[in-house]
Amino acid sequence: MNTTTQNIASETIAQIIQENSWLMRILAIVSARSEAKCYVGAGAIRDAVWDHISGVQGPTKVKDIDLVFHDEMDTSEQRDLQLERVLQELEPSEQWEVTNQAGVHLWFHKKFGYKVEPLRSLEEAVSTWPEYASCIAVRLDKDEEPEIIAPRGLVDLVEMRVRRNPVRVTAEGYRRRIATKRYKERWPRMTVVPG
Repeated sequence: MNTTTQNIASETIAQIIQENSWLMRILAIVSARSEAKCYVGAGAIRDAVWDHISGVQGPTKVKDIDLVFHDEMDTSEQRDLQLERVLQELEPSEQWEVTNQAGVHLWFHKKFGYKVEPLRSLEEAVSTWPEYASCIAVRLDKDEEPEIIAPRGLVDLVEMRVRRNPVRVTAEGYRRRIATKRYKERWPRMTVVPG
C-alpha cells in the first residue's frame, strides 16, 4: 500500500472510530488513565470497523477489550491486574484484558509453548498479533482524535481480509483461531486467506 492509499485508509478508520459512540466512550475511559500511555487494541477496533463496513447496527459485543501499553519499568502481572480492576470499576459492563507488552516474553512460553524475545516497543508488539487486520491499536490524543498504530498497514482491515501473521502464529494455531472466531458467519463479505 503506497503512502497516499495508507493515509486515506487511516483517515477512513479514524472517521469510523469517531462515529462509533461505544468505541469513543471506551477510548475516553482509557485515555483518562495517566499511569501509562494505553491503547485499545485488536478485536474491539477490528470488529467496529468491520461492523461499520458491513452495515451492522450497534456495536458487536466483544469478548474482552484489549488494553495494551509498553513499560519496561514494571512488567509485573499485578500491575496489569490492578489496572484491569480500575477499568472494571469504571465500566463494569465490559470485560477488560490489560497487557503490558514489555512483559509478554515472561509468560508467553507458559501459555503458547515456546519462548519469544522481549518486545522493544508497543509498535513492535502490535506487529506480532495473529492476523494483519488485527494489528491495530488506538488511543485518543490530546485533541480527542484517534491516534492509530498499524505497523502492518490497514489494507487487510479496510478490505475485510483475514490473513495469518506468521511472526508468532503457526498455521495450525491460525486455523484454530479462524474456527473459534467464526469471521465468515459474523461478516459474510469477509475474505479468509488460508494459513
